[in-house]
Amino acid sequence: MAARPVADDNHPAPPLFSPAERESLYRIIEARRDMRHFKSGEKVDQQTFVRLLQAAHQSPSVGLMQPWRFIRIRSSAKRKAIAELVTSERNKTAAALGEQGSAFMQLKVEGIRECAELLVVALAPDDGTLFGRRTMPNEMALCSVACAIQNLWLAARAENLGLGWVSLFDPLELAQLLNMPQGSKPIAILCLGPVDSFYPQPMLEMEKWRQGRPLHELLFDDQWGNSARLTGE
Repeated sequence: MAARPVADDNHPAPPLFSPAERESLYRIIEARRDMRHFKSGEKVDQQTFVRLLQAAHQSPSVGLMQPWRFIRIRSSAKRKAIAELVTSERNKTAAALGEQGSAFMQLKVEGIRECAELLVVALAPDDGTLFGRRTMPNEMALCSVACAIQNLWLAARAENLGLGWVSLFDPLELAQLLNMPQGSKPIAILCLGPVDSFYPQPMLEMEKWRQGRPLHELLFDDQWGNSARLTGE
């Protein structure tokens, strides 16, 4: 049996957190929003930006494969081209929605042109990691990237910066635009930057597009469909 890892002078144990610190984390999670409206012309402090990327990079990953790659879009021409790709997919989505298409076109779905920072998060080419992936290789790589995005999202909220995840794009077209290698895949366009205020509730709920479901409808005991008990156990 392998020895249990222990803390030492070079690797001290992480600290325990106070009730106030714990409460702050839950407040950040509850206050996180998928933002679409940004302050145009604003910037993100470089040190803050690096902190956010480091938070993303500290994400868990299956087999420590770290399959995330971050592409910072600094070229105005590239930003414009990405916005055009999103507009193209937005129109196609509206057409696919049929009767809901016109209502969909009234929604603000991205802040690519206004946000302070624009990031494309990509899945790197498979490095062959087998640990934890033998039965679900693609899913575990994707989940690892998603964890990095969530870390970045929560860190941005803690910095009082808005972040919005845009998924309206053709991945092949975006990969070609960014000269990505074969086997890689863009997963998200992230709009990041200062906002005037955060939505008091998810924007799609505010726009009456869709209502979130309560936890008790999504939690089961022992098998699918067997409603779980959260109280009185």
